[in-house]
Amino acid sequence: MKLLMPRSASAASILAGAALIALAGPAFAGNDPTPHPGDVAWMLTSTLLVLMMSVPGLALFYGGLVRTKNMLSILTQTFAIVCLVGIIWSIYGYSLAFGDGGGLNHYIGGFNKLFLKGVTASSNSPTFTPGKVIPEYVYFAFQMTFAMITPALIVGAFAERIKFSAVLLFVALWVTFIYFPIAHWVWGVADPNALVDAATQLAAAGDETAKAAAQAKIDEIAGNVGWLAGKGALDFAGGTVVHINAGIAGLVGAIMVGKRIGYGREILAPHSLTLSMVGASLLWVGWFGFNAGSNLEANGVTGLAFVNTMVATAAAGLSWMLTEWLVKGKPSLLGLITGAVAGLVAVTPASGYAGPMGSIILGLAVSPICLFFVEFVKHKLGYDDALDVFGVHCIGGITGALATGLLVNPAFGGVGITDYTNLESFVGTYDMAAQMKAQATAVVATLLFSGIGSAILYKVVDIIVGLRPAPEQEREGLDIADHGERAYNY
Repeated sequence: MKLLMPRSASAASILAGAALIALAGPAFAGNDPTPHPGDVAWMLTSTLLVLMMSVPGLALFYGGLVRTKNMLSILTQTFAIVCLVGIIWSIYGYSLAFGDGGGLNHYIGGFNKLFLKGVTASSNSPTFTPGKVIPEYVYFAFQMTFAMITPALIVGAFAERIKFSAVLLFVALWVTFIYFPIAHWVWGVADPNALVDAATQLAAAGDETAKAAAQAKIDEIAGNVGWLAGKGALDFAGGTVVHINAGIAGLVGAIMVGKRIGYGREILAPHSLTLSMVGASLLWVGWFGFNAGSNLEANGVTGLAFVNTMVATAAAGLSWMLTEWLVKGKPSLLGLITGAVAGLVAVTPASGYAGPMGSIILGLAVSPICLFFVEFVKHKLGYDDALDVFGVHCIGGITGALATGLLVNPAFGGVGITDYTNLESFVGTYDMAAQMKAQATAVVATLLFSGIGSAILYKVVDIIVGLRPAPEQEREGLDIADHGERAYNY
C-alpha cells in the first residue's frame, strides 16, 4: 500500500543497494524469503481492525446519524456490502487489482489470479523491504477489507432514499469498474525482491551482453507498475484509492438520486449520537490497522504511521470542536466526532511519510476546510449529501493527498523519498514541484475517473432496477419498505 521510490528506481541506486547488501554479509535472500511471524501476526491483527471499521464501526457511525425509521437499512446496507465485496474480491477482484495485466498493466490487473489461481498457503507477497514477505493469503485478506469499506462509505451520501437492490447492484458494478482499476493505478508497485535480485545479477555480469540483459530486466520490473505509481504519487493507505474515490462517487450519487423528501423544510436530525460516537470510536481504533497495517511489516515505519494516526485524529477532533464553538457558540459531539473522522481521512495518505508534528498541523488544518464544505458549500449549492461523505471524505482526502507531497519533505519532518531498496543510504532528492505535480495528478485522475464513471453506473442502475423508492415508502422509512423489520420495537 505505501509506495516507495515514487519516480522509478534508477539502475544506479538499485545496483548500489545490491552491492551494499552483499558487502554487509550473506547473499541477498530475495530468491527464497520467509515470512517473519511478527509481521504475519501484525498483518492478521490489522486485517481484523480494518474489518471492524466497516462492521460495526461505520455501520453504527452512519446508522446513528439517520432517522430511526432508516437505522436498520443503513446497518443492512453496510453489512451486505461487506459480504458482497468479499465474494467479488475472492472471485476476480484481487486478480484485477493486483494481478498481472500484461500489456494493460499500467491501468488494470489481469485474470492470472482468477478464482485465486496460484494463491496457496505457501505463496508469498512482497513487502517494501528486500528479503521481506508475508503470506499471500494474509495480503489478500488485508486488501479485501479495504475493498469492503470503500463502497460502504458511499452510501452515507444518499442515505434514507435509495433502494436496497440499487445499492447492491451499484456496488457490484462500482468496485469492478472503478475501485479495482484505481487501486491498481496507485498500489500496483514493483517487487523490491525482484529488483534487487536483478541488480545483483547486473553486478555479477561478466560481459556486456549479460549486463544489457540484466539492465533490461531491471527496467522491465521497475516500469511494469500502475500508471500513478509510475508517476510518483504517494498514497500510503488510501487517500485517493479509498476516500477521494468514495467521496466523489457519493456526491454524484447524492445529486443523481435527489434530495430526501422534506430536505430543507423538515428536521432530519440524527436519531442517536450515542451510537454515532461509538461508531466513530471504533473507526478510530480500527484505523490503526488501516494506516499502520499498510506498511505490511512490523517495524519503525509501522510505529510512525501509528503515531501519526493518533495525533492527527486528536488534532482534527479538537480543531473542529473549537472552530464550531467559535462560529456557532457551542461545541457539539457531532462536530467532535466528525472532526476526528476528517483527521483520520486526511492523515491516511500521509501516515507513513509525514512526521508527527506535520501530522498534527494537518489535523488542525483539515477540520476548518471540511467544516466549510459541510456547513457552507453544501447549503449554498443545495445538494443533499446526507452524512457528508463528500465534505469529509473527498475534501479531507484531497487535503491529505496534497499535503502528503509537502509533509514527506525531510525539512518538514517527513521521511523523504526512498527507493525500493528501502535503505536510508538511498534517500532520493526531494523535489517539491515534481512531488506536488504527482499528487495533483493522482487527485484529478481519481476525481474524473470515479466521478464520470460513477455517474454512468448510477444511470445504468436506474435503468435496470431504479434508484429511488416510491415517495410513500420513503416517508414510511426504508427499514419497513426494504426489509420488513425495524431497528427498534417499542
